[in-house]
Amino acid sequence: MAEASTAELLAWDREHLWHPYTSMTDPTPVRLVTGADGVHLTMADGSRVVDAMASWWSAIHGYNHPLLNRAATEQLESMAHVMFGGLTHEPAIRLAQRLVDLAPDGLEHVFLADSGSVSVEVALKMVLQFQRGSGRPQRTRMLTVLGGYHGDTCGCMGVCDPDGGMHSMFRGFVPEHVFAPRPPAVGADIGEWSASFREVAAAHADELGGIIVEPLIQGAGGMWPYPAECLRVMREVADEHDLVLVFDEIATGFGRTGSMFAADAAGVTPDIMCVGKALTGGYLTLAAVLCTSAVARGLSRSESGVLMHGPTYMGNALACAVALASLDLLTSSDWAANVQRLSTRLTDGLAPARDLPSVVDVRILGAVGVIQVDRPVDVVAATDAAMAAGVWIRPFRDLIYTMPPYISTDDEIDTICAALRAAVVAR
Repeated sequence: MAEASTAELLAWDREHLWHPYTSMTDPTPVRLVTGADGVHLTMADGSRVVDAMASWWSAIHGYNHPLLNRAATEQLESMAHVMFGGLTHEPAIRLAQRLVDLAPDGLEHVFLADSGSVSVEVALKMVLQFQRGSGRPQRTRMLTVLGGYHGDTCGCMGVCDPDGGMHSMFRGFVPEHVFAPRPPAVGADIGEWSASFREVAAAHADELGGIIVEPLIQGAGGMWPYPAECLRVMREVADEHDLVLVFDEIATGFGRTGSMFAADAAGVTPDIMCVGKALTGGYLTLAAVLCTSAVARGLSRSESGVLMHGPTYMGNALACAVALASLDLLTSSDWAANVQRLSTRLTDGLAPARDLPSVVDVRILGAVGVIQVDRPVDVVAATDAAMAAGVWIRPFRDLIYTMPPYISTDDEIDTICAALRAAVVAR
């Protein structure tokens, strides 16, 4: 691509095209990508950098994978999409079968959604309709914990952190839910937190419909890992007060934390589970909501008799075919050992960051590596430093982190760790 053409494209982009969480009047710089292969992005100037973000945690197999390419191509030869209302097709059926097989026992019913945020919206509707079908229509609020993030749409915003989260400016517009304290750090005693969580639930039990959390690690709310025992407490509280337990596994699902789903690490089966992001290996937008038969029967007893949601692109055949191929690719590999390899390499590679004067904490869980610094990150400076070291990152708040593709080699993880340390110094 000619330099002038690149400049023209970037100039038009700057004047007209919104990017996530950026200003239209004073946007931060963007970089033009011309290709992606394996773990590398090819930039307009011809340079290649390692993508430490896995395209916001979704491209677990890397880019331009021949098996995923073939699945997409073969599906295109028959159909890309047909409406799911009154129709069905083999890719959706086979994908739902595979998800039920992989999910914790008891999650037997599948709703295919457009994106992670939409899947959370659907889960919240399931909870409300279940409570209505169970004769408890007054139970319209959710219990969650501080520090969480569940998406950008209106229902999702209501269960994100109301003060420290990115949606605090919408208070008064979105529903107000009930928040318990953030779970303690991994390795800490959970006794005080458990007592507080139980107390909050008991105080609001008559108005609560369910509990929703990101299991094991909070993502965009702060990259905060917490003990698996907390999930068992949530299961007990849900059972005690007839609440629907929802696990938002959009970021944690499909091996990211070291188990297929974070729920597996605690031995807990939620009543509803949302998955997305890595579901299609980063190729197409798709998510799914799985629920138990008890939830499915309960919500069907509500006055509508049906689940009140139906996206135009629900069950998109092309996305389902690629998702099925992505799950085949994952489950046919020794993914657990590979994620452990990544975890060990991140632990070793980020350890030196603890000695940097601005670093508050370094956290590792599965294939997630986080450096927390003592003030908001200068995103432009940190990104420039990482790019100079051959790595693409996207810091936020006070966090410089990586969720690399699972196919990353040891050398590539070492490169990522060095770039994160350079970003800390530059930030």
